[in-house]
Amino acid sequence: MISVDWTLGLQFLNFAVLLFILNKILYKPLQKIITQRRETIQSSQLRAKDLQVEIDNKMQHYQQQLQDAKSVANDERNKLKKSGVEQEAALLAEAHHKAADRLLQIKEKVHREAGDASQKLKDEVDSLAGQIASKILGRDVA
Repeated sequence: MISVDWTLGLQFLNFAVLLFILNKILYKPLQKIITQRRETIQSSQLRAKDLQVEIDNKMQHYQQQLQDAKSVANDERNKLKKSGVEQEAALLAEAHHKAADRLLQIKEKVHREAGDASQKLKDEVDSLAGQIASKILGRDVA
């Protein structure tokens, strides 16, 4: 059974002294360390958020630069394609012109040679006809 006497007061005094000593030696430094860690963690989290925002901004800037570079490259490629198509068309037109001129020259040459051959044949027709008639008749035809 608990008796109420002077030891109870001593126990309260002992408890108060112990609480005071523990508060000074253990609880306050521990609270200070916990507070410092909490502040460090919060500042680290804020710094991480700031870094994330900075990284996002840099990524966005990088993406924009990349998009701009792709756009410039596409424009340049389209210009080169257009230039290539124009050069191809010019070369084909020139080749077509040369082929048409060459064809015309060949037709003129063939026409000339056909005319010359026709003239030669006409010239030889009379002599051949005379030769054939003399062979058939067996005598000279005048």
